[in-house]
Amino acid sequence: MFDITGKKFWFFVISGVLILFGIVSLATFGLKAGIEFSSGSLMTVSFEQEVDHDELRQELANLGYTNAIVQRTGEGDFLIRLPELSGGAKTELEAGLTDRFGTLEVRGFEDVSPMVAAETTRNAAIAVVVAAVGILLYVTWAFRRMPNPFHYGTCAIVALLHDVLVVLGIFSILGGILDWEINLMFITGTLAVIGYSVNNTVVIFDRIRENLTVGASSNFEIVVNNSLVETLSRSLNTSLTTLIVVLALLLFVGASIQNFAVVLLIGIIAGTYSSICIAPQLLLVWKRRE
Repeated sequence: MFDITGKKFWFFVISGVLILFGIVSLATFGLKAGIEFSSGSLMTVSFEQEVDHDELRQELANLGYTNAIVQRTGEGDFLIRLPELSGGAKTELEAGLTDRFGTLEVRGFEDVSPMVAAETTRNAAIAVVVAAVGILLYVTWAFRRMPNPFHYGTCAIVALLHDVLVVLGIFSILGGILDWEINLMFITGTLAVIGYSVNNTVVIFDRIRENLTVGASSNFEIVVNNSLVETLSRSLNTSLTTLIVVLALLLFVGASIQNFAVVLLIGIIAGTYSSICIAPQLLLVWKRRE
């Protein structure tokens, strides 16, 4: 039988390195807030002729938009993030780009005021906090007949924080290198990752409870290890099939849900790891007061 719990401190070291890497990347690059969170204008533009990404960025700087963020979509369009534009400024910008690159088509335009952006940011933060508190209370209640049920809820929350930090760290790198922004799709993906991770963790915790109830062993470490082995194939198979679906979304749906799909991709991998290698191991360490 696999000795999974015997490697718990190596798992903690790996997670510590990942989290430290994420914190360093967040401190270095930060997170680029999308239009929903920081106000401004977002244009989706397509050109009849081929336009180079760097040339477009340079032309925007020449037109006075030195801080413009430009992203290429899978369909060949450009997403251009700018300060909030008035009607006249938008017309002048389109004219300037037409003079430089030829005929263009504005396929989408969004304008978000600072007030709306602040409200969206607040609501997103509340949603994440409420989800975390709800999960803590639910898991604690679900395992209320076990000794120290609060331990189960707390370990599940720590695993969630691990997953979120990994996602944030990777997205800060993507933002620094590729100008990716966090938007409402990012928040939606993060909440989905939280739910997915908790589901995997609860399945393992439930098997631990079953084995304790039937008296499989008086040694808690053996119970945890056996429970992990018994649920390992289920966890890996579920994650693998979900990853296939997410990859299909990422490859064929396009830029509209790019953040959502990438967050799910990262989060499913991190969540599978944390549900097997972090949450049960923390429960064991806490139980043994190590």
